[in-house]
Amino acid sequence: MNFSRIVQLFLGMIIGLSLIGGGAAATGYYFLSRLTEDPPRPVFAEETAQEETEAEASSEPSESDTEATETPPEDAEAAPEPSSEPEEDPDELKGNEYRATVTWPEGLSLRDSPGANAERIGGIAYNKEMIVMEESEDGDWQKVRLPGSGQEGWVKAGNAERVE
Repeated sequence: MNFSRIVQLFLGMIIGLSLIGGGAAATGYYFLSRLTEDPPRPVFAEETAQEETEAEASSEPSESDTEATETPPEDAEAAPEPSSEPEEDPDELKGNEYRATVTWPEGLSLRDSPGANAERIGGIAYNKEMIVMEESEDGDWQKVRLPGSGQEGWVKAGNAERVE
């Protein structure tokens, strides 16, 4: 009778340890599989504000807006003449500039001057293209321009890969 109780004790311990081990393995597998997924694309406050203004601009004009645009200006001679010089393309490369893509998974903060304490004026999402214009004297920051918008600012160096 004592032998059967000892066998029951060992079997209970083996079953209990296997249940704990199986639960730990399942929990570990769940969390490790979550780490292999790409993180969601960050949404910067500046992007949402830009989307809202684009949506407002694309909405149909009201009647008062159409009346104002249909009436010709009173003094046509005072209207500025369009210049015959072609405007500069902000996407065109000049001098030592080159195109690069963001390699930092969370995207980059666009700042108004080189430095971590500088004011944040925008952001560049992961894998987006930018034009590197110059580097700071210490080499820690890069001045960049965003294609399409022409917005300029500074980002931390070493977080972009040159595009050939």
